[in-house]
Amino acid sequence: MSVTLKVEEREVRPRSLRKQLRHEGKALGVVYGYKVESTPISFDEKELVKVVRDHGENVLVALQIGGKKVNTLINKLDMDIFTPTIKHVEFIAVKMDEETEVETDIVLVGESAGAKLGGFLSQTLFKVTVAATPDKLPERIEVDVTNLAIGDSITVADLPEEKDFRVVTEGDIQVAAVVESTLEADLEEIEEAEAQAAEADTADDSEKTSEEQAEENKEDKE
Repeated sequence: MSVTLKVEEREVRPRSLRKQLRHEGKALGVVYGYKVESTPISFDEKELVKVVRDHGENVLVALQIGGKKVNTLINKLDMDIFTPTIKHVEFIAVKMDEETEVETDIVLVGESAGAKLGGFLSQTLFKVTVAATPDKLPERIEVDVTNLAIGDSITVADLPEEKDFRVVTEGDIQVAAVVESTLEADLEEIEEAEAQAAEADTADDSEKTSEEQAEENKEDKE
């Protein structure tokens, strides 16, 4: 799918112009790539924040600029780490019938059978590289882990096959696994250590009692 974003060309000088645009709620960026010379742009920041929130960063963005439409992908998004504001964004113009490679998120869905029995589901890979035409790039790849038992694992090669895109990441890389939980073992070790400590304390008390009794008997004889 694609979304439309209206943008305007902007001047890069003076520097005070950037502050003025940001004060007006505009975000700054640049577009370059297929049949497009590097062009500084500005746009409504809230619109792009909503696009990314609803569709992810792999969405095809049709920029409306200077009376024409430019199909782009977000190549780099620089956001403030403390507030949901955009510092700068790079859009790369793309050819619609040519494959491109991007990273996409892996999302585990369902509760694994092994986890229900006390195991622990561990995800070890969170992104994979995929290749597709710009309009077919996935927002994410969902992986059903419902049938994973304790000791089972999923690799990249096990990811569901899709006709719209192909996974480029090497297939033998592990994505997730269900392992035995160490919680019960840890609790058993703790309980055993506490029991041994209690036995030691009891033995010490018994030894002290015997010594005290012997001392009393000695005093009685004297």
